Amino acid sequence: MTPIEFSKIAPQIPTQPGIYKYFSVSGELLYVGKAKHLKKRISSYFNKQQDNKKTIELVGKIHQIEFTIVDTEEDAFLLENNLIKQYQPKYNISLKDDKTYPQVVIKKERFPRVFISRRKFNDGAEYFGPYTSTESVNEILSFIKKQFPFRTCKLNLSQDNITKNKFKVCLEYHIGNCKGPCQGFQNEEDYNEGVSQLSALLKGNTGPLMHYLKSKMTHYAEQLDFEKAEQCRQKIDHLIQFQSKSSIVNSKIGTIDVFAVVEQKEITFINYLAINNGSIIHTKTIEAEKKLNEDAAEVFLFGIAQLRKEFESKASEIIVPFYINYPETGVKITVPSIGDKKKLLELAQKNAAYASVRYKIKKPEHENTISEDKIQSALLEIKDELKLSALPLHIECFDNSNLQGTNAVAAMVCFINGVADKSNYRRFNIKTVQGINDFASMKEIVFRRYLKIRDEGLSFPDLIIIDGGKGQLSAAVESMHELGLMGKTTLVGLAKNKEELFFPGDSNSIVLPWDGEGLKLIRRIRDEVHRFGITFHRNKRSKNALTTVLSAIKGIGENSITALLQQYKTINRIKQANPEDLVKLIGLSKTRILLDGLQSIE
Repeated sequence: MTPIEFSKIAPQIPTQPGIYKYFSVSGELLYVGKAKHLKKRISSYFNKQQDNKKTIELVGKIHQIEFTIVDTEEDAFLLENNLIKQYQPKYNISLKDDKTYPQVVIKKERFPRVFISRRKFNDGAEYFGPYTSTESVNEILSFIKKQFPFRTCKLNLSQDNITKNKFKVCLEYHIGNCKGPCQGFQNEEDYNEGVSQLSALLKGNTGPLMHYLKSKMTHYAEQLDFEKAEQCRQKIDHLIQFQSKSSIVNSKIGTIDVFAVVEQKEITFINYLAINNGSIIHTKTIEAEKKLNEDAAEVFLFGIAQLRKEFESKASEIIVPFYINYPETGVKITVPSIGDKKKLLELAQKNAAYASVRYKIKKPEHENTISEDKIQSALLEIKDELKLSALPLHIECFDNSNLQGTNAVAAMVCFINGVADKSNYRRFNIKTVQGINDFASMKEIVFRRYLKIRDEGLSFPDLIIIDGGKGQLSAAVESMHELGLMGKTTLVGLAKNKEELFFPGDSNSIVLPWDGEGLKLIRRIRDEVHRFGITFHRNKRSKNALTTVLSAIKGIGENSITALLQQYKTINRIKQANPEDLVKLIGLSKTRILLDGLQSIE
């Protein structure tokens, strides 16, 4: 598949997380990959210069691309593992076994402990997961610790030991992380209520805890204790956003088939998820075209039968969004309303719906896409007008961004075959220039960009566009001279207000036809570098404003400021943060200094 061929289907690729599959012309599955942003990841194979021989070989063999949307990057990771193990594609490496992934464990004992384990034992304990990263598990444990003050010790809390007063409460009790069951300060019934709430939460049922927090919030509000009521509200918000576990791997589900359907006039879209021992091992979406005005149920039934036959499914349970009269004996039809099977059905429905949307926009002349003919026309027009020796298939464009001399930054965007290649965009913090000096700033960033390209032996663009006047272009030329790269590529300037191009040293500009495809492409590139640069500048301005406020608080050092920036991003979020979280992040004494300082600034 060539970059031009890929540009036809690129607008149809979703931006959600998921997995993608590459097939050869003979239908062989070549590669399975995961992505938190499908469009960016898949585009990177076609829109940038590859230097790995295996990758170049793979791209040359790709004939068809399929993908499956999931809810999170973690789900994409797990689904990728399942499919690689099932098909073992030629271009995939072997991945670790699922048993190495961490899980949350609720131990079967009096006053059960809650902890992380990478191994599973047949000990009667409850295991939740697996989770794909330590970071995600730590986030879950942090949430659990805020809601449930469970013990962390390994003491034998038998009734006899507690009655004989064998233990004394530890530091965890004194700082509020435990209610002291070891000394009888918390009874077993109260402790187990929290365990039940946690178990329900990790199974995806937030109802009991949500009801409890809402009742507590109402109680505190009635008592005019608005601070505690606000803490409950924040916990409710946190709970709503909390995702307890993946729907991609859940051994309790067993082996089932999941089907979803979306109807669109003459075409019906059916998505299939094959679940084996709780893991998705096949995914496919098909289009069924009506011939005799059949109803949706009839088409759905036909599609289910065809997909089960194609994948030789032996699953004895089929999950569907509405009841169907499936004729195969020994097969149970389930229409779930809650739980993990409902989550899988929603996932299948999401993929069927996306296929429906893709069908509407897949024609190349759609208003939101640019046809291959128009791209070719634009590149040819630019080549002819600028008297280039070849089509400018690789274009890079630079722009400066500053506000009254503060937070000076610059941006570069890259277009491959007339299409934005965002994986090759670059942001620059200006390092050597003080105050407002667009010329010096441009010289710096062009030098830094092409020094790296030169030293790493990467391919140079066919055309470099400097967004600005002749001064900026001259500065860019100086850098190229210093690098010994003049003549390696073509540089042109783009006037800020007049849409005209000019070469270094020329007094006359080049004006492209105002309604031509070439100028339209130049405009898209210019607008994109403005957007990219302004976004970077705005983010840096916000970060610097926050740093300034924190630096004004005596006793808050650079390391603490960095930690706060990474965690909270804004002053308001720091003010709203739970003090216990701030203590864990920067320590008790600095938390007191921080909170006092923020109050004095107000």
